[in-house]
Amino acid sequence: MAQHPYERAETANPTSMPLCSTPPKPKPQLPPAVMADLSRARAVIATRGKWMNRTVLHYGFIKDGSHYQVPDEQVDVVRQAFATWKALGIGLEFTEVTDLSEAEIRIGFSLADGRSASSVGTDVLQVPINQPTTYYGWDLTSKYGRGTALHEIGHALGLEHEHQNPFAGIKWNEQAVYTDLGGPPNRWDRGTIFSNILQKLSVNDVQGSTWDPDSIMEYQFSPGLIAEPEQYANGLVPPGALSRSDKEWALKWYPGETPAAPRTPSLKPFESVAIALAAGQQADFVFEPQQSRKFTIATQGACDTILALFEEIDGESRYLGADDDSGEDRNASIRQKLFKGRKYHLRLRVYQPGATGTTSIMVS
Repeated sequence: MAQHPYERAETANPTSMPLCSTPPKPKPQLPPAVMADLSRARAVIATRGKWMNRTVLHYGFIKDGSHYQVPDEQVDVVRQAFATWKALGIGLEFTEVTDLSEAEIRIGFSLADGRSASSVGTDVLQVPINQPTTYYGWDLTSKYGRGTALHEIGHALGLEHEHQNPFAGIKWNEQAVYTDLGGPPNRWDRGTIFSNILQKLSVNDVQGSTWDPDSIMEYQFSPGLIAEPEQYANGLVPPGALSRSDKEWALKWYPGETPAAPRTPSLKPFESVAIALAAGQQADFVFEPQQSRKFTIATQGACDTILALFEEIDGESRYLGADDDSGEDRNASIRQKLFKGRKYHLRLRVYQPGATGTTSIMVS
């Protein structure tokens, strides 16, 4: 029978803790003209994977005797972690569902596996529906476990590991890292260690220009793994809570509602609506078709954008699809059959404004 991961840690190295691992992500292939424009490339890469603001994310727990069945006491910790992120006032909603086919985020648990991981941001939509998008491999009811619950939800919101920030200035004792993470409780192979620890993100991949060692997205490291900064030579132990920087970035990408928020305009077929948006800004629209047929929703202009379509069901917006034209010589476009008598929400987010700073949207 597999030991509890904390038991493995105590018998091998009392300071070694089980860590989250994420699969390596392929680098986005952007045209040379885009990569030559540092501000544009950075805006495109750093924004990809983030959800549209005001998205309702549905989460569910795997049950029914599955290998990834989540015990009730672990469920309660994850629910509280979602509540903690929401309490920041971010512009996302989290709704628990029992039907996993309705869940963008499917949560599993397995002490036998001893691994915790999550797909990052909208990558959860690429995970087969019979598999978890986020799973936990150790007890979440401890302080360290509660931090893990927050950490994995951070990944699902689009946040990466903080220690891979290229501005951290970390110099590793690489052989010590391979030895420590290759042994219990993690038992990672060299490729997993490199992609989750030693490999730095590109400067285009990160937000801001500083490292936050207190971030919930930071790992706990044993003594002897970090050579520089020297203050962490004896180990790095983050607080296990949302840091000030975590909160600031979550609110930047997902700003909550404000009293002065403008009315959501309605779209009419064949009427183009122009709007000026700065990098990172979003505009929302409503469309109520007067006939049932296939419609094309498209943008025009030189901005790098993402366009997403949602259907309102029982007062809640449900994701239907999206198109991302960032870094490409085209415009975002969605073709979808829409039905008379139903309400649809269109959300347009700008990665990087073009020369005019103006884009437009039209339904036809």
